[in-house]
Amino acid sequence: MAIFHLSVKVISRAAGRSAVAAAAYRSADRLHDKRLDRAHDFTNKSGVVHSEVLLPENTPDEWRDRERLWNDVEAFEKRKDAQLSREVEFAIPREMNQQQGIDLGRDFVNREFVDQGMIADLNVHWDIGADGLAKPHAHVMLTMREIVVDEDGEAGFGTKVRDWNRTELVEQWRERWADHVNERLAELDIDARVDHRSLEAQGIELEPQDKIGPAASRMGALGLEVERIEEHRDIARRNGERIVANPRVALDAITYGQATFTNRDLAMFAHRHSDGRDQFDAVINAVRSSPDLIALGKDGRGEDRFTSRDMIDTEQLLYRAAEAMAARERHRVSNVDGAIALARAAKRGLLLTGEQRDAFARVTDGRDLGIVVGYAGTGKSAMLGAAREAWEIAGLKVRGAALSGIAAENLEGGSGITSRTVASLEHGWAKGCGLLTSRDVLVIDEAGMVGTRQMERVLSHAADVGAKVVLVGDPQQLQSIEAGAAFRALHEQHGGAEITEVRRQREAWQRDATRALATGRAGDAIRAYDEAGMVHVAETREVAREELIERWDRDRQARPAASRIILTHTNDEVRELNVAARDRMRTAGALGDDVAVKTERGERVFAPGDRIMFLRNERSLEVKNGTLGVVEQVSTRGMTVRTDGGRGAAFDLKDYAHVDHGYSATFHKAQGMTVDRTHVLATPGMDRHSAYVGLSRHRDGVSLHYGRDDFKHQGKLVRTLSRERAKDMAADYAKTDPARAFAERRGISMRERVVEAAKKLPEIAKQVPEKARSIFAGFKPTVKRASIEPRDTARTDETRRAVERYARAVVDIEQMRAQELPVLRHQRDALARAGDAVGAIGSHARGDLASAFERNPELVAPAAQGNSQAAIRAMHREADIRIDPAKRADRFVEDWQKLQQQRASLSRTGEHDAARKIGSHMGAMAKSLERDAQVESILRGRKASLGIDMRSARSVGQDLAEIAGIGRGRSRGIGIGM
Repeated sequence: MAIFHLSVKVISRAAGRSAVAAAAYRSADRLHDKRLDRAHDFTNKSGVVHSEVLLPENTPDEWRDRERLWNDVEAFEKRKDAQLSREVEFAIPREMNQQQGIDLGRDFVNREFVDQGMIADLNVHWDIGADGLAKPHAHVMLTMREIVVDEDGEAGFGTKVRDWNRTELVEQWRERWADHVNERLAELDIDARVDHRSLEAQGIELEPQDKIGPAASRMGALGLEVERIEEHRDIARRNGERIVANPRVALDAITYGQATFTNRDLAMFAHRHSDGRDQFDAVINAVRSSPDLIALGKDGRGEDRFTSRDMIDTEQLLYRAAEAMAARERHRVSNVDGAIALARAAKRGLLLTGEQRDAFARVTDGRDLGIVVGYAGTGKSAMLGAAREAWEIAGLKVRGAALSGIAAENLEGGSGITSRTVASLEHGWAKGCGLLTSRDVLVIDEAGMVGTRQMERVLSHAADVGAKVVLVGDPQQLQSIEAGAAFRALHEQHGGAEITEVRRQREAWQRDATRALATGRAGDAIRAYDEAGMVHVAETREVAREELIERWDRDRQARPAASRIILTHTNDEVRELNVAARDRMRTAGALGDDVAVKTERGERVFAPGDRIMFLRNERSLEVKNGTLGVVEQVSTRGMTVRTDGGRGAAFDLKDYAHVDHGYSATFHKAQGMTVDRTHVLATPGMDRHSAYVGLSRHRDGVSLHYGRDDFKHQGKLVRTLSRERAKDMAADYAKTDPARAFAERRGISMRERVVEAAKKLPEIAKQVPEKARSIFAGFKPTVKRASIEPRDTARTDETRRAVERYARAVVDIEQMRAQELPVLRHQRDALARAGDAVGAIGSHARGDLASAFERNPELVAPAAQGNSQAAIRAMHREADIRIDPAKRADRFVEDWQKLQQQRASLSRTGEHDAARKIGSHMGAMAKSLERDAQVESILRGRKASLGIDMRSARSVGQDLAEIAGIGRGRSRGIGIGM
């Protein structure tokens, strides 16, 4: 698990610092400081493996001399408090070797700093820590003034560039460094990724850590900033303490991007978030003994796999919401309405094939959950266009969504369904806007790219309100960025329509090749294209790139009206290909006058006729991230572009500068795209998923290029393009090893986790609040959203027997705990079987009964003795609350007011620790509103009951979080009981 770190700071004379001294230390060199008239000698410093000064164009070559450069900077700055240099520090993945790390850093520095006009002093450090592990990182000292050349051709420093001081630029560098690292890791076939976002933004309760080098005690005396070793170790130590106290923090962090993990993943995470061997061991032991850790058994490589209970919970909520929706039929389209829609499509020249008609019938059959799996180019969007008309004729409102902006645009363009990104939908729901209703149909395209957590939130909301969701995609195309493979798993469980008849390619053999790619037979596809003369090998990647551009240019001139795109794996390659393609356009006279403009990615040159790509969603312009077009007019202030969809977009570059050349794109940008011809540059970072996308975008033909320095022969190319990198689900491993299926899959769910925890860690019981002596105390039911199925009458013998059996099993376990004895295997099995019996009443009955027992522990004993009427009534009451948002809101207000009163009482009596625990519980309640937009919407009208100022413009959850004491201004316990 590679480490992300990028920080920016300023070297200032006001802090008693010298740019010359700082450069000497970072380069392990001896430099003479003219201003101080002293030498700074750090030649004994170890660990510096690369050092160079990188210059922009038209910069004096003598500034490659580090001593000359920084002395000139010092001489130019006259103020006592002058800012001398900006320093950027970033971590290099230790999974790379030294040369790879140096190349990684140099490429990034050239692109982000030098190309923007800064002089960069780059020093790569490859320190070895006390634990024997490498800690590679780079220091980059940057000049802060523009370079100016006078009439005599002499260069010097000009004014300071204000744009380089923009706060948002730091976050931009962080994001681009993460993208750059991830691209190179993929290219090198290293199975690791980094995330530039703050831990807080990722929902991880850990303190961010800076990447530092070794300490040098003498630096303070020399006026330099002492390396923050102690600060770094303190943060690592504090994070380690957090993890030991609450191992779930670590599990949340590890499972953010992967549903399961190995011992190696855990060890690398623990090393990052601990200080010293003892704490490392403590962190490992805490996570391994955590009741929230689930052992899943061995994977196909014989490695032990683990996941978290939260991941299990999320998967269960997903499955149960899907089950509830699949069982309901509330959105049926009549045969007459369906026939009208198909007739209208036929009038437009759209005749659905047999598979498309089957898919049309499947998604309009009334069931609340529809799933369509279709190979690339099978006409899924065309089928959805006909389905949209049928739904609208039936009086339903149709909405569309996709993970990326360009995928949403393609869905809208291909089917006529108004579409947005999934993130945009969720953002609106959190504010109570655009919530689904029972008359809505939500179509999610490219559903294979949606992670499990996001998919669960969408389906749970839809299940709550009775909306219909149709998932469309191909699990073999590009995988989700976040953890899980929800689309694939739901298709396995519920089936769906499959469209395998490829229509995009005009030649039958090319359609066969696409089917081969879809079914994991990349070798068959590549051989077919090779036999047709469409696979081209060169001695090096550079030559392959040149030959690709040559073939692209010939095709462009031969068929100017046809559409085409160049595809490759990394953004670096995209940029090289864009430059080369544009040069050919300029040589051919296909472009107007060049205009240099400042874009979000730096200075670019555009001209009328240039291909352009938009890089950020902008509703006012009707463009998405990935939208392509042609420049019609351009000036230093703005552009007019005609998009490929035929829309005109005119914009001021001060307002929108997120554009770049659009001759080439990455595979991720291309998913959902269709063109006449595709040109693909293969690189080692590819796999079967990117190969499938790249080699299936065309109608007429594809040219695949590669170099022998990347792939010695075609066999190696085939092996690389056949690599399986599909995401997994925790449930995948339970299926393969039924003997180890965890309690949740048997129906016990989360409410029995204390039993397991007590067996492993008796001291956990001491952490349970005194109020919580029931086995269900402290737990929340795992099912709160999905709709309830019709239930039998409460007094039926089957229901009564099941409830009483479950209560007896609970009492048996409670008695063992009361005597401080371990729960026996047969008692756990009895509880599991009893839970299955309750589950037979209805798919959510077990969760409802557990919730009833949690709220009313006094119901357990009477039910165990045969008096179960009250327990059954309470179970049904919980079911009603679960499916009715208004009743959930009533419950929320009731619980909140009780907790406020308890906390106020504890605070008055001086029991502040107990009051803080109540505050934490209230904070969890406030956070739960993020996942229940309906309840939060209702609570807006009940702010007074919750102690919220009615004039507040924030969300209810934010106001309640502050009241709970987890918001700003409350973190020190201020306002307890208010």
